[in-house]
Amino acid sequence: MLIHNHINSIAIGSFDGLHIAHQQLISQANAIIVIERNSGYLTPGYKRTLFTTKPIYFYHFDSIKELSPKEFIDMLQNDFPNLQTIVVGYDFVFGKNKSGNTKILKKLFEHNVKIVDEIMLDGISVHSRVIKEYIKNGDIDMTNKLLGRKYLIDGDIIKGQGLGSKKLVSTLNLKVQDYQLPKEGVYATYTMIDNYRYNSVSFIGHRVTTDGSFAVETHLLDTTLPHPPITAKIEFVSFLRDNMKFNSLQELKAQIEIDIDKTKEVLKNAKR
Repeated sequence: MLIHNHINSIAIGSFDGLHIAHQQLISQANAIIVIERNSGYLTPGYKRTLFTTKPIYFYHFDSIKELSPKEFIDMLQNDFPNLQTIVVGYDFVFGKNKSGNTKILKKLFEHNVKIVDEIMLDGISVHSRVIKEYIKNGDIDMTNKLLGRKYLIDGDIIKGQGLGSKKLVSTLNLKVQDYQLPKEGVYATYTMIDNYRYNSVSFIGHRVTTDGSFAVETHLLDTTLPHPPITAKIEFVSFLRDNMKFNSLQELKAQIEIDIDKTKEVLKNAKR
């Protein structure tokens, strides 16, 4: 890593999601150190930069996992020669086999160490693993509370079945990688394309009424695009219903119209 003389305070963690507890750490430092394990499915890799204006520096876990706690701190001080403050969470561990903790950090680092206590919301401890469970269960309301923002995924636009525009409603089909997807069902959402936000209703799951294939697709409400975009982002506002199998495309289309009406009502009352 390059030497960064201008950085004097850092917050260290995995920061998957940059949720409200992470923001408490980040607010007390002028740079972010991410220990990347390739296991972050709330904000994969560089996607963390979407939710902060502070510089982020990545260390891959595989490249540092054999370092002793002292070697880890020596590395940080070599890379950040003017480092005066390290901010970590109460459960922070580091060094080979997690042999370092906050007490050892205070002994090894001669300057200021700030330990951020556990952050609770509605009696729930705010952790990325907890948020992932809410996402898996389709609890978008609690997911967004713990994140402090709307849960977002993105992907490339790919070719779909071709049924939508002909027999149902037109949709954009996304190829989504690395994100934790909500449970199968229909959601009130916003879809962002080229920095413009559209009201939308989105489906995630297997197309059990048609070909059974898995899809992430979104329908823009009252909008027709002149050309299909290359990429899109989906922000989740609320869960509408579970994935369902219908006896005909006519029944499916009738339900989609109900979903659209529900979505319009939800988004009319939602905070953007």
